[in-house]
Amino acid sequence: MPILVMKFGGTSVANLARIENAARKVQAEVDRGYDVIVIVSAMSGETNKLVGFVEGTSKLYDAREYDAVVASGENVTAGLMALRLQEMGIPARSWQGWQVPINTTSAHGAARFVSIPRENIEAKFAEGFKVAVVAGFQGVSAEGRITTLGRGGSDTTAVAFAAAFGAERCDIYTDVDGVYTTDPRIVSKARKLEKIAFEEMLELASLGAKVLQTRSVELAMRYKVRLRVLSSFEDTDETSGTLVCDEEEIMESKVVSGVAFSRDEAKMTLVRVEDRPGVAAAIFGPLAEAGVNVDMIVQNISEKVAGDTKLYTDMTFSLPVNQVERARHALEASQGSGLSYAELITDTETAKVSVVGIGMRSQVGVAARMFAALAAENINIKVITTSEIKISVLIDRKYMELAVQTLHDTFDLDRV
Repeated sequence: MPILVMKFGGTSVANLARIENAARKVQAEVDRGYDVIVIVSAMSGETNKLVGFVEGTSKLYDAREYDAVVASGENVTAGLMALRLQEMGIPARSWQGWQVPINTTSAHGAARFVSIPRENIEAKFAEGFKVAVVAGFQGVSAEGRITTLGRGGSDTTAVAFAAAFGAERCDIYTDVDGVYTTDPRIVSKARKLEKIAFEEMLELASLGAKVLQTRSVELAMRYKVRLRVLSSFEDTDETSGTLVCDEEEIMESKVVSGVAFSRDEAKMTLVRVEDRPGVAAAIFGPLAEAGVNVDMIVQNISEKVAGDTKLYTDMTFSLPVNQVERARHALEASQGSGLSYAELITDTETAKVSVVGIGMRSQVGVAARMFAALAAENINIKVITTSEIKISVLIDRKYMELAVQTLHDTFDLDRV
């Protein structure tokens, strides 16, 4: 039988009524002739509660025991989903990560997949079981310890199973009915996309769109797993939602497919850094060691200071606003030991706005249109970065919503 993977997030299984609703969606796919692998998250809020228990018990906790505790949320959901399906007359059983087994690395809290053997689940399908309900977000290390995959781990679990079992498709059920051109809460004219290319979705996810976790999209792109984003709370059919697929499946792409934004950004500038080989490593090495997630980087032109033979430059970068203090501490600790600068300037009132589209590869003038549109609204650009299919700007946070609305209109994203 063809295999379909269905993933239900925390809000989709938040209580028994929602688990029953999800089970009916699984039943519909079984009736269509599929053997189904269901990946479930913990009930909404459950993982945070379990994390709180761990932190309340031990501030310097053993990461192995942390994983043992927080993985239990998915186990509960998997068992309840299997019971609900059995009550509906569907042969189903639940699987914890170690039972499959989902083999992972030993990096507790941030494990990565090593392999997902098919034999055990396929044997159950051969016996007549129609649904395997698998606890997402977890696996087992070579040492036999429970591991967890980190944020968005259930999305990644679903894609990994779809790749391992050669599934026809991987359906991600969530609290939105698809991928939109931008956040409908900011732009009322935002349009749901019928299809979006892997690369576009990856950029949107990395730039702040929270529909899919970045790591799951990376995995889907690598293994050509067709993803479909659907709402758990609406009636759906084979045409519902947004299909995330290979570029070749999309007949004609708009130049820009979407506008993404990240509200809580900050900008830091090191003034008068000595311009010499290795200075960038001296700056960003300590930041990496401190766990600071640096994004946009701009180095200014070199210049000489009066009476000095050395060349100096300014180095600007963006980072999440909640990592500013960590970054400042790391840079100040490095001052004098391979790094020197005259001043550290911080701006914590910025936001990042980006336009994304595979059509940019074959079109010129996209940046000019974007910058002209922002200029017409008197929005100043602080930092610019580009890739083959993305242009991002850092602006004052107070103008973020205006910028998103302006760019959505500029590139006619409300039109098919």
